[in-house]
Amino acid sequence: MKLIVGLGNPGIEYQFTPHNLGFLTLDRLAERCGIEISNRRSRALTGKATLGSEQVLLAKPETYMNLSGMAVRELLQELELRPEQDLLVVYDELDLPFGAIRVRPRGGPAGHNGMKSILGALGTEEFARVRLGIAPERKPADGARYVTAPFRRSQLKVVDELLETAADAVEAIVKDGVAAAMNRFNRRPEAGEETSETP
Repeated sequence: MKLIVGLGNPGIEYQFTPHNLGFLTLDRLAERCGIEISNRRSRALTGKATLGSEQVLLAKPETYMNLSGMAVRELLQELELRPEQDLLVVYDELDLPFGAIRVRPRGGPAGHNGMKSILGALGTEEFARVRLGIAPERKPADGARYVTAPFRRSQLKVVDELLETAADAVEAIVKDGVAAAMNRFNRRPEAGEETSETP
């Protein structure tokens, strides 16, 4: 079994904000798999699904972003899984352009409080992650306010495309491995691509 964690904040006020792209990606995966992420388990909402031939547990921590590591550590312990081979985390990244995606096999938190919490709780950087770019063209004056403010209407089309691509990336990692997914998804959006139609 693989544990797939999407990061975000619980509560309707945070539902459609940049900081909740991890939650929204898991919602998209759940929709594809015909399941609900509604079982409370180890401080998270969870749902079991199958991607390819692999059983996965989709998990949305209910601890709020800055304490995400508590839920992730408890889930790994309960399921007797190892982060190095069984954990995948999906989250927003203010260091990436809006609409970009990066698959990585390991790494530091890059200023992301949810990832800081997970790294601190697990004591390792050796786990796969899907990073979803949220940086606007102009650097926001208040980053914390920007990531928890609702998406603007003009951004929704790009958000929808990003969630589709993120769900594809998660499936690719589970089915084909991190290296293959990196080759497929780690490219920078071309100028103007964020607003173009996906073929």
